[in-house]
Amino acid sequence: MAGIDCGSTSLVGAVAGDENTTAARGRELSWDGCVNARDLGGLGRAKPGAVVRTEEPNRLSEAGWSAAWAYGVRTVVDLRNADEYGQDRVPRPAGITTVRVPLEPVGTPFYERWERIDNLASPLYYPAILAEHPERVVNAARAVSTAAPGCVLFHCSGGKDRTGLLALVLLTLAEATPEEIVADYLLSYERMRHRYAELGYRDQRDAVTEFLASRDTTIEASLGSTVAALAMPDFLLENGMSDTELSALCTRLTT
Repeated sequence: MAGIDCGSTSLVGAVAGDENTTAARGRELSWDGCVNARDLGGLGRAKPGAVVRTEEPNRLSEAGWSAAWAYGVRTVVDLRNADEYGQDRVPRPAGITTVRVPLEPVGTPFYERWERIDNLASPLYYPAILAEHPERVVNAARAVSTAAPGCVLFHCSGGKDRTGLLALVLLTLAEATPEEIVADYLLSYERMRHRYAELGYRDQRDAVTEFLASRDTTIEASLGSTVAALAMPDFLLENGMSDTELSALCTRLTT
């Protein structure tokens, strides 16, 4: 398909190696109040300081928001549903714009079906939402593309599933390997373990692993097959993103 292309992605088997965990330590962001914040820079052609993924930033302290500001964050893309917004611990810096782009199609047959299957809390639903509601994903990517100059922070509630889906799309565009994408996704289970424990939930990696085993797959295989089937940039262009928006996204995202 004609249009802007950030490059082609090499599709190989998805295995999260120790080298990816080591590299992740250089991307971790210690912002007071967030435990799951990291830069996607260094994965594929993604450049540092362009996009950051986190859990919901409501717990950020004044020092935490100051650190985000100093890092260059000027736009926050919120992927949550309206009933999840909650109250921030402290006001956000006046120069940061929050853009709300709910990723889940609440109230649709799709949502009702997948709420029963996995509560939209595993990568099993990724291919289905990409196929049935691509406009939701493209709208989220567009919010990153059209954001004001500066770093873009995107998040959902725990920073794992909806955030993981948008990260997968952006990283595939940026030519990250499936290994890199899988390793980055898995980090959220570790980072959020104590938060989930505080809420009385069992270890989420164990829970998702057991669920996917009942479907004869694994986290790694599920994510890897999603990346392998995701043609970039065709997916974005065929589902409403303009050449201009795609060019802006590539410029923002990649080196």
